Amino acid sequence: MKDEHVHKIEISAKTIVFVVVFLILLQAVWVVRELLFSFVIAFIIMSAFNPVVTWFERWRIPRVVSTLIVFALTISGIVFLFAWLLPPVVKETTVLFKNFPNYLKDINLGNDVKLSENLFSQYGSSVTTGAFDFVKSTFSNIIFLISTIFFSFYFLIEEHVIRRLLMKFFDKKNAGAIAEIFDKAELRMRAWLWGQLILMLAIGLVTYIGLTVLGVRYALPLAVFAGLLEIVPILGPTISAVPAFIVTASQNMFSGLSVVALYFVIQQIENQILVPVVMRRAVGLNPIVTLTALIIGGKLGGILGLLLAIPITLCVETVINEMANLRLREDNEMAAK
Repeated sequence: MKDEHVHKIEISAKTIVFVVVFLILLQAVWVVRELLFSFVIAFIIMSAFNPVVTWFERWRIPRVVSTLIVFALTISGIVFLFAWLLPPVVKETTVLFKNFPNYLKDINLGNDVKLSENLFSQYGSSVTTGAFDFVKSTFSNIIFLISTIFFSFYFLIEEHVIRRLLMKFFDKKNAGAIAEIFDKAELRMRAWLWGQLILMLAIGLVTYIGLTVLGVRYALPLAVFAGLLEIVPILGPTISAVPAFIVTASQNMFSGLSVVALYFVIQQIENQILVPVVMRRAVGLNPIVTLTALIIGGKLGGILGLLLAIPITLCVETVINEMANLRLREDNEMAAK
């Protein structure tokens, strides 16, 4: 006997239209993802430099001039750093990559088992090629760089550009509430960027000192590599230890294990001391959320998506939490009435 109670699933025209529009928007976002990355980077730069520009304004320097001063000082500092650090790093890195297959070949793991030279030729070369392709594409993509600098400059000059933009689409109350959410996201982005730069510098410096004390060759490029990978949480510190281990273990296994112990101690100092002190205003992401964000960012945006995965996740988390708190306050106000 057939069941007479058949449940029919009805889909309204409004739902169909919503799904179609949502998919079109997703496609549009995917097409202009580089532009969105440019906006995100510009927003982070604006968040970091805004207090400095405001400090110059207190000395009655116009905001445009203050912004020009900040950008000029930043660019000059970057140029000086590259001019001072880049030549020895490039020189030692070139020699390191040239001799890296030999280091792999010389590592003895016991029982006559050796790491194959093909390991580097198959995987290491592809990673190296990908890294250099990324650097090349970054510097060759003039439009992306110029647009990012322009957006950053504009955001800094127009101090309350987001608030004024929201006023055009929302009433005063809602625009003020949303602007407050953006202000808190800005504070978190600022804390993340400056904290991340401090961590990268500290880890790079401590790694260089430790490798130098242990007498490890190519201490400078290995330390720079460790500092740069600090921007990728959880995975970065582990990956940075691999080339240092290979270089030292090719001489003897005790040296290799000493380097592993050094990186382990540095990571513990970072996790127990540096991160809680430096990143206390920006951290708090669950490790599972962090890894998920890194994987999604890497899949969607490559290396650039990987680098921006954490700040974007922090921003989204801030928006969601503040919206939930705003809704809770409104419910409490309604209940009080």
